[in-house]
Amino acid sequence: MSYDPFQRGPFAVGVRTSELVDSERGRSLAIETWYPADAAHAGADLARDTKDRYQLLAGLPHVAQDAVRDARPAAGRFPVVAFSHGFGGHRRQSTFLCTHFASHGYVVAAVDHTGNTTIDILEMTRAARGGAQIPDPLSTLEMFVDARPRDVRFMIDRLLDGMAGQVAMIVDAGRIGMSGHSFGGWTTLAATRADVRIRAALPLAPAGGATRFTEDVLHSSLDFAWGREVPTLFLVAERDSLLPLAGMHDLLARTPSATKRMVVLENADHMHFCDNPEQAHEMFRMMPPPGLFTDIAKTIPPISELCPGNHAHDMVRGLGLAHMDATLKGHDMATGFLQHHAAPALAARGIRGAMH
Repeated sequence: MSYDPFQRGPFAVGVRTSELVDSERGRSLAIETWYPADAAHAGADLARDTKDRYQLLAGLPHVAQDAVRDARPAAGRFPVVAFSHGFGGHRRQSTFLCTHFASHGYVVAAVDHTGNTTIDILEMTRAARGGAQIPDPLSTLEMFVDARPRDVRFMIDRLLDGMAGQVAMIVDAGRIGMSGHSFGGWTTLAATRADVRIRAALPLAPAGGATRFTEDVLHSSLDFAWGREVPTLFLVAERDSLLPLAGMHDLLARTPSATKRMVVLENADHMHFCDNPEQAHEMFRMMPPPGLFTDIAKTIPPISELCPGNHAHDMVRGLGLAHMDATLKGHDMATGFLQHHAAPALAARGIRGAMH
């Protein structure tokens, strides 16, 4: 079939950063927005000398992303995809997916969940190694169970009212989807319940399923009384060390949508859904944050025993885009692709994924 969601789209991609304050809660929130850019920027988002580079933390090397900083937006009205990072992640953790969406005509916005980012976890780790008492994990989770969905609502509001920049003029407020990884996958499900504007959900290895933890506030806090049909596609990892596969099946069973699917990437682990998955996996395995993750890290296999990171990226980009195209754009060929052609298309790329 002529529909190919794996290939990068026809638009150049622009990116901008907004530093905003939710005055109601006193939270400073950084938002990254990717969007279709004017044709004048064609190719500049992929060229080494013109693509954007950012620095996660002072002293660390700059990282490139396939987008042009502050590019002029393309003309038109485009659907929105909100993105939520994982526990200890950051808003740019999955640019491989966010820029792919934007290249196909989506405005994508990701928020740093302040207090639960990479920088916050690094600071906590440094303090713990210096002898400081680390926060109680359960209390931390409870705090962000409340904060994260509200961060997403704030981000969507500011995207639509123009406070997050000129991309408001190209946003179609009636077509909004959401994705997120790990705790961000939980946030996707929670925000779908809390914000009726969200019409499509794409959780990536989400938290919130039945797990090994006896007091799992993420499991008990999810409310699936959505009150509307929200097509949902779970993309998960077969050998997920942090959030085992049984929890993914639990979430799939609890999801009320008539249109719901799950694809399991074989021989993949939890960090396959991030940029630079090989590096992210080994960093977590060798230097886990203190607390809950220390013992889990001891059970994680080396990346050499797992599938290549590009297999995960291809699967997430291709199936994730098809899901949003089918739901938010009403694209019949995308619907047909998901129903009949996704499995052979993955196999043709050497990607082993089981459909549920």
